[in-house]
Amino acid sequence: MAEVKFGFIGTGNMGAALARALRKTVPGHEVILSNRTAQKAQTLAAELNCRAADNRIVARDAEYIFLGVKPQMMKGMLDGIKEVLAARTDRFVLITMAAGITVKRLNEMLGANYPVIRIMPNTPAAIGEGVIPYAVSDGVFMDEITYFSNCMRNAGLLDRIDESLIDAACAVSGCGPAFVYMFVDALAAAAVECGLAREKALDYAVQTVIGSARLISETEKHPEQLKDEVCSPGGATIAGVHSLENDGFRGAVMNAVKAAFDKTKGIK
Repeated sequence: MAEVKFGFIGTGNMGAALARALRKTVPGHEVILSNRTAQKAQTLAAELNCRAADNRIVARDAEYIFLGVKPQMMKGMLDGIKEVLAARTDRFVLITMAAGITVKRLNEMLGANYPVIRIMPNTPAAIGEGVIPYAVSDGVFMDEITYFSNCMRNAGLLDRIDESLIDAACAVSGCGPAFVYMFVDALAAAAVECGLAREKALDYAVQTVIGSARLISETEKHPEQLKDEVCSPGGATIAGVHSLENDGFRGAVMNAVKAAFDKTKGIK
């Protein structure tokens, strides 16, 4: 069995966020990091009190190997480690987070049939509030799924789904934070136009989104019902809702998610 439990190849924004979450449950000596820019891995390793190395060492030593590179860089990175993986005689699991690359395609690029967990995390995982849909290949054991899920619990919500739904999940939870940030910025900007100071307007907008999301989660009411509860007859809120409907707000959001989904489906 590998001495290093988790290895990360790629410590960009997403890889680093997951490494930080993982270190809340896994000791530093069980984590190893690598990155195309070695200094980035070394800086993160110093922060997390773990070890930095290169891709081949991660591929050789780690039991669970996170592949945190962009889709267009995946094949080149895999070409550099495929011989190392093929030479291993111990058990290991690959964890890919590259949009658009299926488990089947990943193994085709490696020329083998390795056990794979495919995840689609989002950036709020950095503060333990992420959404991480994941799918598993037939070769992954149940105890490995349980161990992985337990170790990653501080990243946020982990939810197992069929791989055929991964792209749809990514369009909502993976791309969704960008849409939410745009909405928050627009709320704050409008409040500034109405007379609030920028800092206060942003504070109000942020807390409004946080509170509204928690209310959905904790009451389990449908968002439409909660919206109606805010809309007093003849009041200001229903006037604003009417304006949003006239401007195609709902359709614009749906179009954004569908565009993200279509783009992801087109990545090979």
